[in-house]
Amino acid sequence: MTGAADGTAASGPAIVAHGVGRTYGSTTVLEDVDLTFEEGRVHGLLGRNGAGKTTLLRLLTGLDRPSTGRVRVLGGDPFENEGLAGRVCFVKESVVYPETFRVRHALRAAALVFPRWDADRAAELLDAFALPTDRTVKKLSRGMTSALGVVIGLASRAEVTLFDEPYLGLDATARQLFYDALLEEIGELPRTVVLSTHLIDEVDHLLERVVVLDHGRVLLDAEADEVRGSALEVVGASGAVDAFVADRRLLRREALGPLARATVAARLTADERRRAEGLGLDLSPVPLQQVVVSLTGARSADVRTLEEVPS
Repeated sequence: MTGAADGTAASGPAIVAHGVGRTYGSTTVLEDVDLTFEEGRVHGLLGRNGAGKTTLLRLLTGLDRPSTGRVRVLGGDPFENEGLAGRVCFVKESVVYPETFRVRHALRAAALVFPRWDADRAAELLDAFALPTDRTVKKLSRGMTSALGVVIGLASRAEVTLFDEPYLGLDATARQLFYDALLEEIGELPRTVVLSTHLIDEVDHLLERVVVLDHGRVLLDAEADEVRGSALEVVGASGAVDAFVADRRLLRREALGPLARATVAARLTADERRRAEGLGLDLSPVPLQQVVVSLTGARSADVRTLEEVPS
């Protein structure tokens, strides 16, 4: 966990990045990133390994600073900003605690950092995840370490809470516990949440807006509902599929013998659906995860945004 932010009262967007780039030597990790995370919403930060998600989160929490551009979190520059450290909580995979720190010590430290810390909620979550409070943190399993991060992230009740792959090591039951607890938390006390994850299908119902990074650039920044309804899968005879998708933005195409399956960025009219039916084509909506997979597997020049797709 890491705290960072300005001490002044927040107004407007919780997080803004403008023209942000980050290079390490000759390697460019982020390039010309522009995005806004609005207050009180759950945002998905999605993309393949190496897309730059963790680097961006480090910039947002002041653990690193941009090579170009600027970042503002709750109105201030987060880099080395101790104005009110407890307003932002960063839950990441690896947190280094003192060798002798036990779980209860980690919770005690969090209670000192975050002014809105909810000790009762922390106790409930400890029981739910079956976390032993007297065990040293270094002796926790990977799943228990992740659970400790989840407990701190939720019980911190920080105005901005960033989760970087929070499910690592958690089994399916524990992951569902996290998702349910997150829903309950934001229902009781709205906050800005950024959730970086590969398990898009599991968190689909949580996300209100999604940002997709690809090779360090923003490939997509849109409302989650818009993305869910922006693509469809077309299956049928290869020639019929190709004819139907010829004038549409093709995200993916697979050959299945004499058949083909294509994913296209499109919203169809009733007439277009009747045409597809006449061609013997099957149409089905594409879930959010498949849209992201299709986008990051396609050429960036062809799919910079889905917001251009006509409704």
